[in-house]
Amino acid sequence: MKKIFGILLFLFIIGVGSCEKDDICVEGDTPLMTIGFYNLSDTTTLKNVTSLRVVGEGKSSTVNTVTDRANAQTISIPLKTDANQTSFLLISNSADDDNGTETGNIDTITISYSRVEDFKSRACGFIVNYENLNIQLKGDSNNWIQDLRVAQSNIINSDSTHVKIFH
Repeated sequence: MKKIFGILLFLFIIGVGSCEKDDICVEGDTPLMTIGFYNLSDTTTLKNVTSLRVVGEGKSSTVNTVTDRANAQTISIPLKTDANQTSFLLISNSADDDNGTETGNIDTITISYSRVEDFKSRACGFIVNYENLNIQLKGDSNNWIQDLRVAQSNIINSDSTHVKIFH
């Protein structure tokens, strides 16, 4: 009986000692780039963009982190994790005509950056942070975006404004 108790105790200790922490990721994910829309005449005041639509260049659907055709003062959008550049169509006063064609004012922005992989944990794996952020506006005869400024050149979280767009 003592031998059985000893063997069971030994197996119990080995079993408990070999347990591993659950693989639950609580450390986060790749951060989104946060854009604030500001009044051109008062550069410290946020200003709504009416009926804003955001579409990745070359894509047919809208960005799923932004409410489609809503009035917005700030948005958070994902950058590509497998490329050093991402382009978006920002559409002010977005609407469709009778044929389903977009009638809003479309401006194209291109964001370039360096990607830095950061290993969080075995559960989370790698996330991508972004450094050396640069943004450009494709000029046309009717830009609703009047100016762009990078407020923070490194994106390590989505808590603050990275880019300011003035309109």
